[in-house]
Amino acid sequence: MSQAELTTAAAGRAAPSPLWALSLFRSEVGTVFRRWRTIALLGVLAAVPVLVGIAVKMETDDGGAAGHGGGGPAFISQVTNNGLFLVFTSLAATLPFFLPMAVGVVAGDSVAGEASSGTLRYLLVAPAGRTRLLLAKFSATLAFCCAATLTVAASALAVGAILFPLGDVTLISGVTVSFGEGLLRALAVAGAVALSLVGIAALGLFVSTLTNSGIAAMATTVGLLITAQIVDQFPQLHAVQPYLFPHYWLSFADLLRAPVYWDQLLDNVGLQALYAAVFGSAAWARFTSKDVTA
Repeated sequence: MSQAELTTAAAGRAAPSPLWALSLFRSEVGTVFRRWRTIALLGVLAAVPVLVGIAVKMETDDGGAAGHGGGGPAFISQVTNNGLFLVFTSLAATLPFFLPMAVGVVAGDSVAGEASSGTLRYLLVAPAGRTRLLLAKFSATLAFCCAATLTVAASALAVGAILFPLGDVTLISGVTVSFGEGLLRALAVAGAVALSLVGIAALGLFVSTLTNSGIAAMATTVGLLITAQIVDQFPQLHAVQPYLFPHYWLSFADLLRAPVYWDQLLDNVGLQALYAAVFGSAAWARFTSKDVTA
């Protein structure tokens, strides 16, 4: 083969078509959602609204008042009057730990899991390159963020419709809106919750590039999640708390006001974007220079 033909062939390998990148993304998403671990995580998330709904229903049938004394997740006192509030209650209950833990497991295993199983070097043989592969893995993790959040919301909506009445929604500010607008706000809340998981997804991806052990990467990511949650609870550390990725997670409640309070919602968007930029760049720097031997 002539030098010109070799150059052309090398250029073809270096510049894969956009269709190849799309195929790589589909492959990564399929890999994530075909794993039994992922299915089990989604199953656990779907079970949380069922347990919360049954608990509230049993307490109501026994003559108790849901959320008596102010205990329990946010919005739980409104569930008995409107089953749609089970969506907000379930998201508030799962966001501090269950949802980010599930995302941390998937993100932490994204690169390290492939390395520990010996399949990472075979993926790197494909013409997509390391940058596209990393983007595909991060995109697949973000797809899981959306799927996990929608799983909780859909399960809560179904259980709420079965166990409790549905109707017009009274917002936190006291304004009553139609059930249709309430559904739109529930969808917006689910979107805000999914967006809140971007930071832990980027952090988990970065940790995953630092080790060849999937278990170690998952444990480290979940450990960082717990640490950040603990630090966010101490008033003495208020100076650093606005920079912790969980700090504005519960700002989604501001979508249930009329008018909507945008300040903390936008702060959350900016913070998650910052984590995605910083730890996404760190993951790229590490992964593109990593010596893959397994």
